[in-house]
Amino acid sequence: VQLQASGGGLVPAGGSLRLSCAASGSTFTSYVMGWFRQAPGKEREFIASLLWSNGNTHYVDSVKERFTVSRDTAKKTMYLQMNNLKPEDTAVYYCAARIRTVPDFGFWGQGTLVTVSS
Repeated sequence: VQLQASGGGLVPAGGSLRLSCAASGSTFTSYVMGWFRQAPGKEREFIASLLWSNGNTHYVDSVKERFTVSRDTAKKTMYLQMNNLKPEDTAVYYCAARIRTVPDFGFWGQGTLVTVSS
């Protein structure tokens, strides 16, 4: 399984950005996909997940109602639409995948940097 994240950049507070995660190496029908982020000086944190088979999503409270995870099964690509961005959203964002029956995310893409200016 290979994951390739992209779409990061510099955006003003209140702005929007969409990240992409191109996936390959599997049909992903038995996978849970995730988005994580790591802010400067902080540990990496989970922010959202998506069940590839049916598109069900889950978010942490800090991004709920601002971020939306979706996928395009034909393109094998997962997206993270981020709206109303805040300076505290500044971080390196990572996409990841795990098999549904395995608790830990074992497959990771490289990070993409999102910087939100105040």
